[in-house]
Amino acid sequence: MFAEPAVEYRAEYRIEDLAHRSGATVRTIRAYQDRGLLPKPERRGRANVYGSAHLARLRQIADLLDRGYTLASIKELLEAWDTGRGLGGVLGLVAEVQGPWTDEEAARITRDELDAKFGGKPDDAAVREAVELGVLEPVPGRDDEFLVPSPQELAVAAELYAAGVPLPAISGHLRELRGQVEHIASRFLEFTTEHVFARYLGHRPPTDADAAEAASLVRRLRPLAQQTVDAELARAMRTFATRHLQQHLSAGGPPVVESEPRSVALPAETIRAVDALVGTQNAAAFIAAAAEREVQARTLDTLASKGGYSPQLDQEP
Repeated sequence: MFAEPAVEYRAEYRIEDLAHRSGATVRTIRAYQDRGLLPKPERRGRANVYGSAHLARLRQIADLLDRGYTLASIKELLEAWDTGRGLGGVLGLVAEVQGPWTDEEAARITRDELDAKFGGKPDDAAVREAVELGVLEPVPGRDDEFLVPSPQELAVAAELYAAGVPLPAISGHLRELRGQVEHIASRFLEFTTEHVFARYLGHRPPTDADAAEAASLVRRLRPLAQQTVDAELARAMRTFATRHLQQHLSAGGPPVVESEPRSVALPAETIRAVDALVGTQNAAAFIAAAAEREVQARTLDTLASKGGYSPQLDQEP
């Protein structure tokens, strides 16, 4: 038996049906028509008839809006599409930029597992803070389970908590760090746009060839930002960690914040005595050295008293 020839079906919609199919409202469809984003419908008597092309165009607009485009830029893109320049290259570039910027894969964690990571004591306030920061994302329909976009970030928080850092301090540190990192990311994008991407994105919209080449550059430059930050962070940590350690060891406590130099008035008879002892030209240096020696002596006395050490024990009978 022979199959019957396929009959081409041409979909037709009233505006209410088109709204239902596309997810847009009737008011939105009419606004798109007024702005030139949507072709005019076919007029049949007193009725307006829309077709498959209108439905496809509405879905394109919705997709571009989800990608962050404005209606003005969408109109330019669609005009390029209508003149045969295509949207493939631009959408490929958008997909490349919006793709993952790390090889890290998201994971899931239950509430019990989360509590166990942080001392075993439930802390609803800390969980709400983590959700607000995006460290955790609720799983729809699962009150006891979360998505973890960055397991490494959660592991760092757990290690800091185990080391004695309170959860509010960890959250505050993350907020501060995030602001600084976002500034670095913004500057890197400005830098690469000025020196690399400006020649590809100068046209509105860019040609398919330019958009495809720009997408290839995104793939090549993607790891450079993280590599640069990693290298600079390692250098800064080495410098500052060494400096902090030296300050702690030399002072026997936290780093001392240096203040502005200030003058101290000494009795006139003390000044005359120092002048007579070392000479006027050496008086200032002598007084500074004597003060420093006194500070060191008192520091040693403090350490000795904390450690139970007495200088008298070292004296010969």
